[in-house]
Amino acid sequence: MKKTLRLTAAAALPMLFPALARAADFDGAALSPLWGVPFAGILLSIALLPLLAPSFWHHHYGKISAAWALAFLLPFAATYGAGLAGTQLVHALVAEYIPFIILLTALFTVAGGIHIRGNLHGAPGLNTAILAIGAVLASFMGTTGASMLLIRPLIRANDNRVHRAHVVIFFIFIVSNAGGSLTPLGDPPLFLGFLKGVSFFWTMQNILPDTLFIVGMLLALFYAIDRHYYRKEGVLPVDPTPDTPRLGFDGAANFWLLGGVVALVLLSGFWKSPVSFDVFGTPVGLPGLVRDVGLLLIALVSFKLTSPKVHADNQFEWGPMAEVAKLFAGIFLTIIPVIAMLKAGTQGPFGAVVSAVTRPDGQPDPAMYFWATGVLSSFLDNAPTYLVFFNTAGGDPAALMTTYASTLAAISAGAVFMGANTYIGNAPNLMVKAIAESRGVPMPSFFGYMAWSVAILIPLFVITTFLFFR
Repeated sequence: MKKTLRLTAAAALPMLFPALARAADFDGAALSPLWGVPFAGILLSIALLPLLAPSFWHHHYGKISAAWALAFLLPFAATYGAGLAGTQLVHALVAEYIPFIILLTALFTVAGGIHIRGNLHGAPGLNTAILAIGAVLASFMGTTGASMLLIRPLIRANDNRVHRAHVVIFFIFIVSNAGGSLTPLGDPPLFLGFLKGVSFFWTMQNILPDTLFIVGMLLALFYAIDRHYYRKEGVLPVDPTPDTPRLGFDGAANFWLLGGVVALVLLSGFWKSPVSFDVFGTPVGLPGLVRDVGLLLIALVSFKLTSPKVHADNQFEWGPMAEVAKLFAGIFLTIIPVIAMLKAGTQGPFGAVVSAVTRPDGQPDPAMYFWATGVLSSFLDNAPTYLVFFNTAGGDPAALMTTYASTLAAISAGAVFMGANTYIGNAPNLMVKAIAESRGVPMPSFFGYMAWSVAILIPLFVITTFLFFR
């Protein structure tokens, strides 16, 4: 116990004394693959514990995330010193995790303050139109924001249908994932790329055809499946939510705040300032600082401005956001040695992974990057997976946006599109599932959902590979 306390204190010291944080970076090639165990552990916990021990997971997921983070930090501090451990801890939190969570929180809060009033009738044409609208909104208000805005009215529109799970499943495919592929606002991995230096409109310019193909095919497949169920089942004799006089919005002022979120993210990308602050060895630029403070203020204003009735009608509560924040804290910390080992290239412990995405002539293979990023995004969450392969491909945004543009496009598309393969592939997936189940929709299990994704998505991704990444 005393040793644990000493190690905990050692890891915390660099946050208190800047001099201790000024330590040299470490060589990932010298690390053992065992340093990746905490990262694998937290991801397996997210995948399996909700199935094997749901009550335990629900009450203790934050402690489990913290335990895996400490399983990396404490041995790392003991082996390489408190200074280096503190430097890595602060960099992961300040440079990546905190801006990431602030953006998600702002989008979650603002979208939760907009209530779509009225009761639509969930016929195939209307459902398809809602999914198409959500796909467009996802790239501009985030997959989290668009999902939180539209999932409740979509469920309400279909609450007199017998079969509803497929509606939510395709909503996750389209709105919570594929639709967010065009801007850094759209999906968490693209925002991380933006933080690394990828320009705001780069993804729109480079994977728009891929997105149109995937979203278009999914909308067509959904319409056919929903039409089949609609004709087969009809509707329930009693609508649980009777018609209201008209369709409208409550909390519409939040649309202006949403515009503020977009403006702040754009500003941080285009504003170049020499002003920078050193936070225990991690530089924090003035544009990023202004963006993050502004986003926090927008979230606060939205929460205070929105009437309690709107939040009640939306069943708004902080549980889903708290879960994402706690789990991602553990993920962003445990991924530190994994990224370092991958950056070591073919000479590092994960040289086989690097070799698998590299052609014999030494050039990156976009098709392999698409599938490697996508498969890992399905199970390891797409945001940290994007970081892993961004660094595997060299980590230089200038080179990746130009010379290796097809590789960055493959990484971006794989992370965003294949985040839909499982419930844990992208943060909004679990949020949507939780909301649907709270509204009485019988959602499939982890593997039941995968049966849908394998049958629907994988064939589309194979075609996408031949069309765009050969």
